[in-house]
Amino acid sequence: MLTSLPVEIAVQDVAGVRLALQAGAARVEVCQALGLGGLTPAAGLIEAAVDAARQAGAASFVHVLVRPRGGGFVYDADEAAQVERDIRWCVRLGADGVVVGALDEAGGLDHERLARWVDAAGGLDVTVHRAVDAAADPVAAVVSLHGRGVRRVLTSGGAPDCRAGLAGLAAMRAAVGDELEVMAGGGVRVGDIAALASAGVDAVHLSARRPATRGRGGPGGGADAFDATDAEVVAAAVAAAREADAVRTSHAR
Repeated sequence: MLTSLPVEIAVQDVAGVRLALQAGAARVEVCQALGLGGLTPAAGLIEAAVDAARQAGAASFVHVLVRPRGGGFVYDADEAAQVERDIRWCVRLGADGVVVGALDEAGGLDHERLARWVDAAGGLDVTVHRAVDAAADPVAAVVSLHGRGVRRVLTSGGAPDCRAGLAGLAAMRAAVGDELEVMAGGGVRVGDIAALASAGVDAVHLSARRPATRGRGGPGGGADAFDATDAEVVAAAVAAAREADAVRTSHAR
């Protein structure tokens, strides 16, 4: 049973996809390199995530981050073309949505790039990620997405994390009305979910990760530890979202 306040989990492997399915999360954002803010994952991981969701009968579950590199959101023509090609691969592999974002040199959303990527996505859901939080005016950036084929925006309200961005999240939600879903993300902890629900967000996003080890790294292999999805945190987040949504619904009556 899914929570009424959707919980999205950022995952970097198929084990994370399965844990999110088992806990009742609404969807996953499949990515890699969360330490860099997330990058485009391998095609094999996307395909495996789609297979796991289909076997579980979970619709609209697999959303793929398409981001060519870390280090900001202003892209040259080659990088933008790479994003477009990766989006088309996501379509072929059966993903349900893509997560993208780009800024122009002036600090606004790069709508020319975004339009090409929305077109490449075809009928898939498009989420614009936290590039909006790096914009010169985050609220205006979110409002500018109206009517451009975008389903939702992932944002911390223009702040370093969602706790500092509660006022910004509420302002974004009020500004876009029913035209766009506002999903809170950026340092989300289970204890933050009630306050985020009170701010009116439509969903919450978190990585729920913990360090894990399996053998040794060493020269050429990087650090010993890697990120793994924490099943207990995912379950607690889903439970907190259900409780927060119940409180919000009762107050609305």
